Amino acid sequence: MTVRVLLVDDHPVVRAGMRGMLAADPGIVVLAEAGSGEQALVLVEAHRPDVVLMDLRMPGMDGVAATASITARYPEVRVLVVTTYDRDTDILRAVEAGATGYLLKDTPLDQLTAAIHAASRGETVLAPRVATKLLTQMRAPAADALTPREVEVLGAVAQGLTNAEIGRRLFIGEATVKTHLLRAFAKLGVDDRTAAVTVAMQRGILPPP
Repeated sequence: MTVRVLLVDDHPVVRAGMRGMLAADPGIVVLAEAGSGEQALVLVEAHRPDVVLMDLRMPGMDGVAATASITARYPEVRVLVVTTYDRDTDILRAVEAGATGYLLKDTPLDQLTAAIHAASRGETVLAPRVATKLLTQMRAPAADALTPREVEVLGAVAQGLTNAEIGRRLFIGEATVKTHLLRAFAKLGVDDRTAAVTVAMQRGILPPP
């Protein structure tokens, strides 16, 4: 299957270089290029790409805001952040906005193309040091109690609600629900929804069934 890609970066030279590199993969076609978050929204509406390669720092609407808008309006479109920044706050903001993955601009071509194909299938793709930073941040408050919002989200999980249903109930985005769950998992020392609910009940955080 050919993956249709939209490039979003405010530097034309970067876009040209990325387009040239991606041309080496016959399974990837670049539909269009955008130089801003605002232009990206227009082109996503016009082309409905499979994957958007999104820069973070741009004048006007930045990559995080554009990602949040795209994923809210077009959930079938995957956004893969490709940036030079690997600060914890940038990574977390992008994930909360709904980004499918987060890569750095020094990612080798073979890894970039593999990530694009993986993102098109809905798989999460993180650069190794980005994954390390994200896990460290998630685990940092492990000794802390769950926040009221995290307890609310876990309670809804215990009732059998999906992330989308929880988001609608609490008036938050589905990506934000996922972030609350990841933080709760880290604090509880578990890695899935069922275990989180079980441990939370064992510790008296949630009422028994």
